[in-house]
Amino acid sequence: MTAPAPPSERRLLLVHAHPDDESINNGATMARYAAEGAQVTLVTCTLGEEGEVIPPALAHLAPDREDALGPHRIGELRAALRELGVTDHHFLGGPGWYRDSGMTGTPANERPECFWQAPVDEAAGLLAEILRQARPQVMVTYGPDGGYGHPDHVQAHRVAMRAAGLAADPAFDDGRPPHRVARIYWNCVPRSAVTPQAFAGNPFPQTATAADVPGVVDDAEVAVRVDGGAAAAAAKAAAMRAHATQITVREGWFALSNHLGQPLHTVECYRLPDGERPPPVPGDDLFAGVTA
Repeated sequence: MTAPAPPSERRLLLVHAHPDDESINNGATMARYAAEGAQVTLVTCTLGEEGEVIPPALAHLAPDREDALGPHRIGELRAALRELGVTDHHFLGGPGWYRDSGMTGTPANERPECFWQAPVDEAAGLLAEILRQARPQVMVTYGPDGGYGHPDHVQAHRVAMRAAGLAADPAFDDGRPPHRVARIYWNCVPRSAVTPQAFAGNPFPQTATAADVPGVVDDAEVAVRVDGGAAAAAAKAAAMRAHATQITVREGWFALSNHLGQPLHTVECYRLPDGERPPPVPGDDLFAGVTA
């Protein structure tokens, strides 16, 4: 019988579109596994140059003014990863190789250098090289709709899934041996976590609804619920605070530039790719059943 991978040999890689996505979606997960001694690798596809800036004192960074938000967000991401205990980070292709695409229908979405316009195989080849270098057993990214349809999130899904295939293909030759990712998960939020009762007690002036939360699925689709405990929860909140241009955190709640308060979830949920059946009862470990 093949033994499961011990904590020190576990390798987790996460693919995200912009700085702050990692902390909002997977901050507690990253903190838990990093604290357990696993190798945690983050790949960020853009600098998030098109993000809306919350603090008035930093409004000059916005893309319609100085267009200096991207470099600033590199520093925010670096601070967030320190809070999570994550040291292995890559910008896909290098910092600024792909620009934030903005929302569908905006001029930013048509720029030739934006991530949405990148050929999938080109970007996937860059990610496949990182996969072969980091050699994760588990990869986390978005579902096919990117959670809420943002072009960069959709593209991150496409690139991640294609890269997993390329990394395992001997015909893809980058000088490293092929590597097969044993398990892929997509971020999700169970419907039970976004009921009206779940939004009670919001300290912000306005309250989000289930429609404002990305990646909501029926509870039966959840395959794994990761609870890192109090330490991981605190690390996630601190990491989200580090992304000060994008997130405001208050008393277990947070809001983005839309100022809609929503709970800061410290139990993070994952589903399997389409066509794979979830277990009848969600597990609590992304590495369950994964061997070294």
